[in-house]
Amino acid sequence: MSRTPTETQRAVVDAALAGLAPLRSVPPMTLSDWAAEHFRLSAESSHTQGRWQAYPFQRGWMDAFSNDDIEEVTVRKSKRVGYTKTLLAFIAYNAAHRRRKQAVWQPTDDDRDSFVKAEVDPMLRDVTAMAPVLRSAKEDTLKLKTFLGSILHTLGGKAARAYRRITVAVAMLDEASAFDLMIERSVDPVEGARGRLEGAPFPKLIAGSTPRIKGLDHIERRELAADAMLRYHITCPHCQVEHPLMWGGESVAHGFKWDKRDPASVRHLCPHCRGAITQADYLRLCAAGTWVSVCGDYRYGQDSTWRNANGNPRRAPRHVAFHIWTAYSPQRSWPDIVREFLEATDSAREGEKGPLITFVNETLGDLWEEVFERADEHELAKRAEPYNLRTVPRGGLVLVAGVDVQERRFEVVVWAIGAGEEMWAVDYAVLNGNPADERDWAAKLDPYLGGVFTHASGRSMRIEAVAIDTGGHYTHQAYNYCRHREQRKVYAVRGDPMPSKKVKGRATVQDVNWRGQILKRGVRLWYVGTDTAKDLIYGRLQVLEPGPGYVHFSQFLPPEFYHQLTAESRVPVRTARGLQFRWVNTKNRRNEVLDCTVYAIFAAHAIGLDIYTRAMWQRLRDAIDPDTGDLFGPEPVQASDAVHAVPQLATAQPQPARPAQPPDPARAGFGRRW
Repeated sequence: MSRTPTETQRAVVDAALAGLAPLRSVPPMTLSDWAAEHFRLSAESSHTQGRWQAYPFQRGWMDAFSNDDIEEVTVRKSKRVGYTKTLLAFIAYNAAHRRRKQAVWQPTDDDRDSFVKAEVDPMLRDVTAMAPVLRSAKEDTLKLKTFLGSILHTLGGKAARAYRRITVAVAMLDEASAFDLMIERSVDPVEGARGRLEGAPFPKLIAGSTPRIKGLDHIERRELAADAMLRYHITCPHCQVEHPLMWGGESVAHGFKWDKRDPASVRHLCPHCRGAITQADYLRLCAAGTWVSVCGDYRYGQDSTWRNANGNPRRAPRHVAFHIWTAYSPQRSWPDIVREFLEATDSAREGEKGPLITFVNETLGDLWEEVFERADEHELAKRAEPYNLRTVPRGGLVLVAGVDVQERRFEVVVWAIGAGEEMWAVDYAVLNGNPADERDWAAKLDPYLGGVFTHASGRSMRIEAVAIDTGGHYTHQAYNYCRHREQRKVYAVRGDPMPSKKVKGRATVQDVNWRGQILKRGVRLWYVGTDTAKDLIYGRLQVLEPGPGYVHFSQFLPPEFYHQLTAESRVPVRTARGLQFRWVNTKNRRNEVLDCTVYAIFAAHAIGLDIYTRAMWQRLRDAIDPDTGDLFGPEPVQASDAVHAVPQLATAQPQPARPAQPPDPARAGFGRRW
C-alpha cells in the first residue's frame, strides 16, 4: 500500500494548518528587527521606495517603542530624522506582530486626514506583513482601521471628545507640541491620551514632536518628567572619548565651526580635545554610536541592551526621552545647515525673527526661548493706594463687573471707570456656591451684584453692567441666569481669542436650553475679543501716571489678585497664517482675575463707555461729585453738549451718531430693580 498522501489528504492537512495559523506562537522581535524584515517605504510619502533600512540612531527609540518595560517614550526631534516613518512602522508592528489596540492623535482633523491618506493607507497596501491581518476596506474610515485581533483609531486632537470612549494599549501623539495647551479649557492632550490606556497590561504612551516655545511645550514637560534623557554619542577618533553632536555657538569652543561666512568649511570640534571631524567622518562613526543619558546611568547601544555607566546590563527605565537634531541625519548636509543659520541670523538683524525661530525649532530640535510681554505683579502691587474696597475713589464714575464661573464658586471683580477710561479696582469677591444648581446663581450672585458701593463724595453707586462667562461646564445655567436679566444689563459672554477681534463682538441668540427645549426668547450670547481686551489691559498697566488709561489698585487687595491678573504672557505662536502673538497662560496659573477684568472691559464697551465724550464724562462727574469741578481742566464744555437733566445709561448698542448718555447715579444701576 502506498504511503504517499493523496491530493485530497494534502488539501485536508493544508486546510488544517491554515486554520491553526492564528494559534502559532510568533517569536518576539524588537521593532527595529521587525521593521528591517517587513517594513516598506511607499512612493507617496518617501523619496525612495522599497525595503526599510533604519539609521543607527533610530534604533534607540524604535526599540523603546516595543520594550514593554518602558511605559512612556518622548522624542524631541528636528526635521529630516525619519521619526514619522518609525512611528508608522510601529503602527504596522502593533497590528501585524503584537495584535494590540492602538490610537494615534494628530493636532487637527486636517492633519489626521493627511496622515491617513499619505502615510497609513499606502503602508497598509505596501507592507506585505499586514496582509494576514487586513479586513475588508469597506469597514475602514479616516477615523478607524480594523485588523484581525486589533484596531487603530486615528484622531484629530482639537476636541475634548477625541480623548473619550476608546480603550487602547498604545497611545501616540504625533507633533505633540502643535496641540493646544488645553483642549476646550478642560483636557490636557497628553493626559487625555494617557487616560485611554487604563487597564492595559503593557500600556505605552508615545509623544514625539519638533519643539516650539520654551515654557509652552508638551514635549518639554514630558522630557523633564522622564527618568532618562538620552543623547546619541559618537566616539571621537582623536581622543576616543564619547560625545554627542552639538551646535556649539560663538560662546563655546566646541561644536559646529566654520571659516568666516564659508559654509563649506564646516566641521565639528570635540568638546574634550577640540579635534575636528567632517560630516564624512561622522557618517563612518555613526554606526557604532550609543544612546547615553544626561545623568550617565543609562546606556543603549547597537547590542540592543540597556546598561549602566559601568557597562553592566540593567532594567530599562519606565520613561525615556530622546533628543535628536538634523546634523545626525544623512539626508541633510552640514554646509546646508550652516547656510540656513547664516540666512536666518541676517533676517533677525533686520527685525524678522521667523527664520531664526524655524532654525532653532526645526533644525536644532531646540525650544525657542522668547522674551514674553507680561506685566510684573510685584510692581503693580507697589502702586496700591490707601482706599478701601467697596468704595469708589474720586474719579471713578461708573461701576462694571466681570464674573467667572468655576467649580463650586463664582469669582467677581468690580471696576470703577472714569474719564479717559481710567480704572479703579474696587472689589474682588469669591462667592462659594454650586453653579450646577440654578438656585445658587440667584442666591449668591443677586445679593452681591445688587449691592451698594459708596463713592468718595458720599453718594451711593450700583453696578451698571455685568458680563458673565458661559464657556465652562455650566453653560446652560449661565444662559438661563442671564436670559432673565438682560434688561438689567447682565450679558452672557464667551471668549473669542482670534486676533484683531473687537472687544465687543457679535451676538447670537441661543434658543435651546439644557433639556433641548426650544425657548421662545433665547438669551443673546456676546463674543468677546479676549486677546484684544488683554492687549488693552496690558497697555493700560504700562501707564505710569494717574490719568486717562491708568489702572489703580487698593492696598487691601490680596496678593493673589495681582498673581492672577498677570498670569498670562503675550507670546508668538505658529499658526496657519504665520507667526502671530497670542495671550497664553505659560505657567498654568490661576487667571480668574484676568478673565473677570476682560469681561468687565466688555461690559464697559457694551454700555458705550469707550465712546463717551468729554462733555458726557463731565456731566456724570457733576452729578456724582460736583465739588471737584472740571475734571478736564480749563477747557470749556461746548454749548452744544449741554443738557438740563442726566438721563439713564445708554443701551447695549450705542449709535456713533448719537453717543450714549451718562447714567443718573440716583436712578441707574440694576441693584434697585432686583
